[in-house]
Amino acid sequence: MILSQGNIYPNQDQEQLLQKLPQFLLETLKKPNPITVEKVIHACDVLANLVMNGEYDDILKPLLMQLDIPETTFLTMVKLFTKEALTYKCQVELGHEITYRDQIQRKRYPLGVLFHIAAGNVDGLPAYSVLEGLLVGNINLLKLPAGDQGLSIFILHELIRIEPELAEYIYVFDVPSTELESLKQLATLSDAVIVWGGDVAVQAARDMVDVKTKIIAWGHKLSFAYATLEAPDEELVGLATHICETNQLLCSSCQGIFIDTESRDDQERFAERFFAIFKTVSQSFNPVPYDMRAKNALYLYNEELEQHQTNHKIYIDQGCSIITKDDAELELSYLFRNVWIKRLPRHRIVEKLKHHKNHLQTVGLCVMEEDKKPLSDLFAQTGLVRITSGRRMSRVFPGEAHDGTYPLREYSRIVEID
Repeated sequence: MILSQGNIYPNQDQEQLLQKLPQFLLETLKKPNPITVEKVIHACDVLANLVMNGEYDDILKPLLMQLDIPETTFLTMVKLFTKEALTYKCQVELGHEITYRDQIQRKRYPLGVLFHIAAGNVDGLPAYSVLEGLLVGNINLLKLPAGDQGLSIFILHELIRIEPELAEYIYVFDVPSTELESLKQLATLSDAVIVWGGDVAVQAARDMVDVKTKIIAWGHKLSFAYATLEAPDEELVGLATHICETNQLLCSSCQGIFIDTESRDDQERFAERFFAIFKTVSQSFNPVPYDMRAKNALYLYNEELEQHQTNHKIYIDQGCSIITKDDAELELSYLFRNVWIKRLPRHRIVEKLKHHKNHLQTVGLCVMEEDKKPLSDLFAQTGLVRITSGRRMSRVFPGEAHDGTYPLREYSRIVEID
């Protein structure tokens, strides 16, 4: 589906709508005042309250079940659209305009046109990315991720219904990544391309645009947990819950656990302890989709065949697995409730993690209270941008940064007027 000028069109109308798009954008850009932040926030607040009051249950509940999104998680995301949350977000990220000695006035303006290339690992994220562009007055072009279930267009179309002035600030195209000419056309019309994805996606975006177009990249990042041998059971239960909730698909999801030891025996004892917790917690969630379980079964079978060479030890049961390894390298897991456990004594944290630079995001600490401050200081030195408990690694809250940066600042520019 395509969303243009507030109307929904079939995909076969894409070429015709792309031809009209430059004129649509120009007409909006010529207007002296963009959509106001107050109107954007009001529309979002109305929509959030309709959702929380059950007005869309007949549409959203089957969709949430299909996507395996817990209702509590969804409602937490909905609250990010409320007036209170968005007002706080703008205050935190944008601050106040400043006049210097009554001569130079600094005003914030939108970049102009943003082209969002969204990732599909978080349902609803494409719509939220557009919302962030709207809050500072930008026109937003959205490329839907493959496999989008219609949630993004539903949210954005409802916002336009509530506030019709938003129609000329939101365009959604269902353009496959293979249609390079269409993507280049959208990028050429934009002041900035917002990329949600890994290194390959970011590089593809850089290759697609000329030097006049800004690239703003979010993710993919790697996150992990760090535990001491004395970690309380409740911390490990929280971490296991987080892993099962996210299936390790988010940038903030735990891929594995580093433990503060140099002893392989300690490592295996910790793995056995965590695996018992992991299995129990996993049983309280829906099973991993069959195709993912089958894929991981092949990976794990191969791991078992190579055990005599790798010295890895594998724990498998109840739809989840753990692999203990001798190296201390940060890496992606097999996902879907499969984690690695590695040894990383605290005196080697900076040495082993610093070279990962911009790929680091979240660490979940499963440690005693007295360890939190010294370990937080060490991890902050490596380049990590979120330090929290294992349970809260993927929590969302108003005003949070994206990978250590405020998006509303990235989507706007400061104009100094003398």
